[in-house]
Amino acid sequence: MNTLLLLLIGIPIVEIYLFIKIGAKIGAFNTILLILTTAILGVSYAKYEGLNTLKSATQNLIKNSLPIYEIISGATLGLAAILLILPGFATDSLGIVLIIPFTRKIIIRFFQKKVKKKDNLKNKNFIEGEYEDIEDK
Repeated sequence: MNTLLLLLIGIPIVEIYLFIKIGAKIGAFNTILLILTTAILGVSYAKYEGLNTLKSATQNLIKNSLPIYEIISGATLGLAAILLILPGFATDSLGIVLIIPFTRKIIIRFFQKKVKKKDNLKNKNFIEGEYEDIEDK
C-alpha cells in the first residue's frame, strides 16, 4: 500500500482515538484548551528557534561557509511548526520532538547517514580509468 495513503488514513484515526481517550479523562473544554495552548506555545518557540538558526546561518555565511545544517534545521522547524498547528496530540508530540534542538540534531544526523549510505551505494557502479583519443594519421 502507498505510504502516503496509509499516513493520510492512519494519522486522523490515531488523532481521533487520542481525542476521545484524553477528552474522556480531562473533559472536552480542557482538551480543546490544551490543543490551542500547544499550538500557540509551539509556534512561538519555533519562531524563537528559527531566529537562532537564522543567526547561525548568517554567521556561517560571514565565515564564507555554506550553512547546510542550518538550512535543514530551518526546514525541520517549519515542519515542526506545521505539526504543532495541526490539531492533535500525536502530531503535537512529533512537533515537540522536532523543535527541541538536541533531538532535532539527532534526527537530522540519522537521516544524513541514511542519505550518505544510499549515495555510496549509487557510486559503486562507476569504474574509474583514463582514456586517450587516438586520431588517424
